[in-house]
Amino acid sequence: MTVHIVGIGLDGADGLTDTVRQIVEWATVLVGSDRHLKYFPTHPADRIVLGDFTIAIREIRHRLSTDNVIVVLVTGDPLFFGLGRLLLMELPPEQLTFYPHLSSIQLAFNRIKVSWQDARVISAHGRSFDELMQALQQGVEKIAVLTDDSHSPGAIARLLLSLDLPSHYQFWICENLGGGDERVQSLAIASVLNQTFAPLNVVVLLRQITDEQIDLETLPHLGLPDSSFLSFSDRPGLMTKREVRILVLGELALKPKQTIWDVGAGTGSVSIEIGRLFPTSAVYAIEKTSAGTALIEDNCRRFQVRNVISIHGKAPEILYHLPHPERIFIGGSGGNLSDILNICGEKLIPGGVLVLALATLEHLNMAVTWVSERKWDYQLLQVQLSRSVPVASLTRFYPLNPVTILTAIKK
Repeated sequence: MTVHIVGIGLDGADGLTDTVRQIVEWATVLVGSDRHLKYFPTHPADRIVLGDFTIAIREIRHRLSTDNVIVVLVTGDPLFFGLGRLLLMELPPEQLTFYPHLSSIQLAFNRIKVSWQDARVISAHGRSFDELMQALQQGVEKIAVLTDDSHSPGAIARLLLSLDLPSHYQFWICENLGGGDERVQSLAIASVLNQTFAPLNVVVLLRQITDEQIDLETLPHLGLPDSSFLSFSDRPGLMTKREVRILVLGELALKPKQTIWDVGAGTGSVSIEIGRLFPTSAVYAIEKTSAGTALIEDNCRRFQVRNVISIHGKAPEILYHLPHPERIFIGGSGGNLSDILNICGEKLIPGGVLVLALATLEHLNMAVTWVSERKWDYQLLQVQLSRSVPVASLTRFYPLNPVTILTAIKK
């Protein structure tokens, strides 16, 4: 005997093909939630309401041993975050036949007129937000989230605001897809917090490239939010995070009228912080890619910083042409850390400060060996930070990547 697993939408029996509708009509046993069974109020079949899954499976097994036509009604595609996976775990695959309906994800992307073959689909239904947080921090371009009462659109909006992402997302909420009361709307993230939505909804997040102006008057003098910087479209997370940036600025022991190098400047976040705090200093932001150099210049214009000089070139070669610095920060080495340290050691003035942010043990060992051989005074600061993030109605800590900050003074 065969169990027929039939996907169904909010349009009920009307959305089924003639072939699938006939299979349902032949059923002697109908299995489904109260909502699904109500689509067939006059059907003469015996009914099994899906409440306790273990009891339902036991009853299905019992009915399979007799001469029954069993139809299980599920939402959308049974094998797309659906009941099909559980049925395959409990019943022999050769006894199961699947008849998928359009999934809510298909409907959502078609309603907002966006292709979705490259989208990241995440189910927060009865799960945590961990996978969603990872996708957001990676700057995934298209994200679809299957929600539940706890992991609602409002909870997703609170999470987005708390993460202070360099990426900006358009927030779509698609309710009752395929039903007569379907509603699809794009809302400002802050406005989602105080609204109530239909229980059956899908959230779609689309990463946006924005050059929206910022209000410089509202920004802090120290510790600019990560979200205020323009970032790489393909690597939005490639930035010295705000908390680490603040520690680096402290370790540099900055003073006015200094020459400062920022090697591997990325988005220019460290250089711009320094430039805003010390307008009489000259900050050289060295970046090996032309796209990175252009991004640094865009961010300088964005923050109206005029004392940061964006340098396009590969270290260490480009460093020979720069003036001797009093301070150096190395945030990225492109695999050339040893050579970069050698030229920095030559060019840094006596008494100057060198600070490195190191993410790997190999580079940490290389840097410690280098400063030890030169008998420079140095200290290490191991940074293991976590930000609080909302998880449904609760709060938990989410760790940033650990970093070791090495600070050395040239004798």
